Amino acid sequence: MTEHRADDTPRVVSWREAWLTWSRVALLSFGGPAGQIAVMHRIIVEEKRWISEERFLHALNFCMLLPGPEAQQLATYIGWLMHRTRGGLLAGGLFILPGLVAILVLSIVYAEYGETPLVQGLFFGLKPAVLAIVMEAVIRIGKRVLKNGAMLTVAVLSFVAIFLLEVPFPLLILLAGIVGFVGGRWFPERFAVLKGHGSKKENGDRPPPVEIQYHDVPPTWTRAFMVSAVCLPLWFGPILIARLCLGDASVFFQEGVFFSQAAMVTFGGAYSVLAYVAQQAVESYGWLKSGEMLDGLGMAETTPGPLIMVVQFVGFMGAYRHPGPFDPLTAGIVGSLMTTWVTFLPCFYWIFLGAPLVERLRSHRSLNAALSTITAAVVGVVLNLAIWFTIHTLFTDVQEVHFGPLRLFSPRVASFDVRVAIIAGLALLLTFVWKRGMVTTLAACVGLGMALFFWR
Repeated sequence: MTEHRADDTPRVVSWREAWLTWSRVALLSFGGPAGQIAVMHRIIVEEKRWISEERFLHALNFCMLLPGPEAQQLATYIGWLMHRTRGGLLAGGLFILPGLVAILVLSIVYAEYGETPLVQGLFFGLKPAVLAIVMEAVIRIGKRVLKNGAMLTVAVLSFVAIFLLEVPFPLLILLAGIVGFVGGRWFPERFAVLKGHGSKKENGDRPPPVEIQYHDVPPTWTRAFMVSAVCLPLWFGPILIARLCLGDASVFFQEGVFFSQAAMVTFGGAYSVLAYVAQQAVESYGWLKSGEMLDGLGMAETTPGPLIMVVQFVGFMGAYRHPGPFDPLTAGIVGSLMTTWVTFLPCFYWIFLGAPLVERLRSHRSLNAALSTITAAVVGVVLNLAIWFTIHTLFTDVQEVHFGPLRLFSPRVASFDVRVAIIAGLALLLTFVWKRGMVTTLAACVGLGMALFFWR
C-alpha cells in the first residue's frame, strides 16, 4: 500500500500497489487514446493522487511529440517516474498485455474458423461500423488542428499526395515536419496551433496532490548512449536473427523491417499509419485480402489497449499465409509477436531516452509547430484511409486506374452491396446523429449484420 504521511512530504508507492494499479488501468483501457487517457487520469491523478494535474498534462504533451501511442507512452513515463526503468517496463508492458492476448486469440479464431458462417456473420456487420469510427476520427483530428488556412492547405495537399499521387506515408510525414519546423520560426501564429491538454484551472480549488518521491535525472550524452546501447540491439536483434536464419524473403524479416519503419512515423494516432499499413499489406506484400484490415481494426476497437495493436493482426495473418518452414498457426503466432515487438519497443526507447527532457521540451515552439503541421497532414491521411476503406467495403470489385502520375479507384457498380450500405448508414446515424458510444454502435451493427448475413 502507499505510505500515507501527515505532512506534504513525498510518499513512496510500493511495487505491489504499482502492479495492481497498472493492471487495473490496462484492463479498463478501452475507447481509443481519449478514453485510455481519461481512465489513467481518473485513477492515477484523481484517485491515487500519485502525480499532480500539471505534471500529468505536461507529460502527455511531451508524449504527443513522439511517434507511437501517446497513452501507452504516458503510462510508461509515469511508471518511470515512480520506479525508473522497471517501473516504465511494468506500466507500459501491462498497458499492452491484455490487448496482445485478446487480439492473438481473435486472430487465431479468424484464421482457423473465419470461413464458418458464424464468424463471417460477425465480421460482416463489424466492417461497416468501423467506417463510421474512422470518419469520426477525421472530424475529431480536424477540429483540433485545422485552425487556419495554412493548416487546411497542408491537409488538402497531404490528401492529394497520398490518395492521388501515391506519395509514401513516411516521406509525407517527414516533409510535413520540416515545413512545420521552418514555418514555426517565421510564422509561429500560423503553424504552432496545437494547444496543450487542459490547464491548471481544471483543478478548480482542489489542493495539489502529494506527489510520489522521485529524483531528477539529468539528460547527458552518457545516459543517452547507455539507453541506446540497450534498446537498439533489443529492437533490431530479432530482425537480424530472422534474416540470418531464414533469409531476406522471410515474412518475419519483412514484417520486422516494415513495422519498424511504421513505428517511427506513427504521429497523430494509429489512424494516421493504418492506410499506409493496409495498402502495403494488401498490395505490396499480400499479407491481407482487401477489406480484412477493417476486421482487424474492429478487433482493436473492441479490446483493451492501444488501437495500433491492429498491426498484430496484420503480422499474424501475413505469417499465417506465408509460413515458410513452420506450420501456419505457429508462423502466425511468431509473426504477431515479431510485429508487436518492433512496434512497441521503440515506444519504450523514446520514453527512456527522452524522459529527462520533458520539462525542457514542453515549451519548444518550433517542435510544437512541427507537430501541428504533421497532425494537419494526418487529417488528409486519415481522410484517405476513410475513403479507401469505404470503397473497398461497399464494393467487392475495385480496380485501380492510372492517368499519368494520378491513381484513381474504379469500383464496379454491379459489385455494390446494399446490405453493407444499410449497416454503414446505421453506424453513421448512431455516431453522428444519435451520439451513441463506440460499444453501442459496434454492437448494433454486428447484430444487424448477422441478421442480414443469415437472411441472405
